[in-house]
Amino acid sequence: MNIHEHQAKELFAEYSIPTPRGKVARTLAEAKGAVEYLNSLGVKKYVVKAQIHAGGRGKGGGVKLAADAAAAEEHFNNIMGMTLVTHQTGPVGKEVKRVWVEEATPPLQEMYLSFVLDRANDCVSCLVASEGGMDIEELAEESPEKMLKMPINFSSGWQPFHTRKIFYFLGLDKNKEFSKILFKDLSVILSGLYTAFLHKDCSLIEINPLAAIERDGQHRLIAMDAKVNFDSNALAKHKDILAMRDLSEEDPAEVEASKYDLNFIALDGTIGCMVNGAGLAMATMDIVKFYGAEPANFLDVGGGATTEKVTAALKIILKDPKVKGIFVNIFGGIMKCDVIAEGVIQAAKDVGIKMPLVVRLEGTNVAKGKELLKNSGLAIITAESMSDGAQKIVEATR
Repeated sequence: MNIHEHQAKELFAEYSIPTPRGKVARTLAEAKGAVEYLNSLGVKKYVVKAQIHAGGRGKGGGVKLAADAAAAEEHFNNIMGMTLVTHQTGPVGKEVKRVWVEEATPPLQEMYLSFVLDRANDCVSCLVASEGGMDIEELAEESPEKMLKMPINFSSGWQPFHTRKIFYFLGLDKNKEFSKILFKDLSVILSGLYTAFLHKDCSLIEINPLAAIERDGQHRLIAMDAKVNFDSNALAKHKDILAMRDLSEEDPAEVEASKYDLNFIALDGTIGCMVNGAGLAMATMDIVKFYGAEPANFLDVGGGATTEKVTAALKIILKDPKVKGIFVNIFGGIMKCDVIAEGVIQAAKDVGIKMPLVVRLEGTNVAKGKELLKNSGLAIITAESMSDGAQKIVEATR
């Protein structure tokens, strides 16, 4: 699950991680209130930032510097409600429904810092770069020597030597006058991020850029941007985080699928797939591609699906206008083939499926399931194997 930048900065505050001061605004009155609040703190220049679940907002025109209050209000009017297109939104873009107004903090140095779940090493890894900003992906590819990756052992956790190594890698020790202050700030930020990552069951927590700024005559470190992703499987433990979920930023089909505990991800193809088990779902998508078509989705109904869940799954697939045919591929263990058959039949009757529908059943109660399909009176194409089913659905949709 993703959250907005302003929500991530609120989370950072819980762990004493410094960020620019600001307020979120959904109306012009709230934007004016944010400017007035910052004025009361002595702030004269502002940054107006679109809040969407995607990176590259600056390049897309969603981040603007304002030299005064009037400019901040003008930028708010231009950004609020715009369709922001970035490299992460795709060509359709996302509508901006909230804006973050914060103090302008000119950076003296920009860096990159993140913690990620490192499945390859069974740990959390810290990634840092001596350069930060919008093109961190390009930096990692073109100048890997400017990046440092540090796996963190779960048993020992974050240690002072981790901070020292990062401090010297980033060259902060070269700032002789303020090196002690910068080291203290870095220590607070790193330990805070690592603790937050574990406490909140994150999959990613990122600052880009981490900036050195001048404040009160000293050089300090501050998180100018904030991004946090959470492990959706752990949300039951974190009601406060779940309350931050912005459904308008998510794919409507994926939101609908989550109501039925279905694992669904929309793709760009034309063959709708409904499968039980993540491994079988991946194999099904692969074999559809092997026979010359593209899957329209990943959909795992799970091992204990009911007729209701199967019906809901098929209805979700059918809402995609790109879908030209559906391939149901079920290997019944815990899942019973007759339950799948009942769901397929019910969904076909409820929505009136008019496109090719291929069903391959194998496993528990397979004979009963095939009998139900045969006697349904519906134009369902049955398959004897996964390969047979993939060939049939591809041929039927050409």
